[in-house]
This record gives sequence, structure tokens and C-alpha cells, in this order.
Amino acid sequence: MADDRHQQRQQRLKEQVDARIAAATEVRGILMVFTGNGKGKTTAAFGTALRATGHGKSTAAIQFIKGEWPNGERNLLAQHGVEFQVMATGFTWDTQNRETDTAACLAVWQHAKRMLADEQLDLVILDEITYMVSMDYLPLEEVIAALQQRPAHQSVIITGRGCHRSLLEMADTVTEMRPVKHAFDAGIQAQQGIDW
Repeated sequence: MADDRHQQRQQRLKEQVDARIAAATEVRGILMVFTGNGKGKTTAAFGTALRATGHGKSTAAIQFIKGEWPNGERNLLAQHGVEFQVMATGFTWDTQNRETDTAACLAVWQHAKRMLADEQLDLVILDEITYMVSMDYLPLEEVIAALQQRPAHQSVIITGRGCHRSLLEMADTVTEMRPVKHAFDAGIQAQQGIDW
């Protein structure tokens, strides 16, 4: 009796899932946003890049804010042809120089615009770009225009806290990372290969 009820529930679930799959007929690139105050936004983006690369998709990444320290994602993905462009100034709270940070942001943004216009790229990651927009290093309108004009098949991932409402509204998929508990708050040092 219990097995019959279980089979009936699973059959109803299967029918619902099958109906949703059948209704999804549009084929195009998507805009994803990984935002929120929790850990894992960049990790999720590069997990997707790993998946895309594993399927033979062409991927490129821009890293805003990041510095020159070792980068596990770049170490691995660059070996598989993934182009990385890194702002390489480090965190803005370390540099404390708006003029040089803005110049570095705009320089790496030129690479992002090139990538977003590249028909050969299936996936572009704009890691930590939300900060560049919210801190007025990068004009929101220019970001929106580049996203709207990208090739129809190209998917894009935006990461960072405090994503602008306009980008959230444009996005096809938005995931908000919520902090529940973090080892750093307990005084545990960030670890190479785990945190960066």
C-alpha cells in the first residue's frame, strides 16, 4: 500500500517535471546573477565555467577587484583555453585610491566589452562587477548596453554583493547566497584551495 502511494506521488511529480521541460522551448544564452552576502558566488560561477569547458564550450572571465595572488580557478581553467583578464589592483579597501582603481576597472572593462561582443564565446564571467557598478567605477548604462548587445547564444554570469536592481531585473536566473555560518567569523584563516 505504501509502495503504491509512493509510486503514485512520484508519477505525479514526473508528469509535472515533464510538462515544465516540454514548455521550455526557447534556446538562447542566459544572464545569471550570483549575489548576496554569503560565500560561494565566485565559486558557483567558476563551477559553471568548469562545466561549460568540460562540454567543449568556449569560456572567458573578467575578475574585478581581485589581486595578483594565486588563483586556483585560473590555474586550472587557463590550461583549458579559458581567457582570464584580472583587474589586479586588489581590494579597493586596500588600495584606497579611487583614481587608480577607476582606471584599472575601465581598462579591464575594455576586455569585458570585447568578450561580450565575441561570437565565439559561449560563456563570459564578470566576477565582482557589482562592486564596480555600485561604487561608480563603471557606468551602469554601459554594462547594460554591452549585455543587451551580446550574441544571442552567449551566457553571462555576474557575481558580487549588492547587485543593482536593473541587472537583477534583466537577469534570467538570480541566486542569492545567504550567510548562515562562516569559518572566518570563528577566527579560522582563509585557506588556499578552499576559500581562494
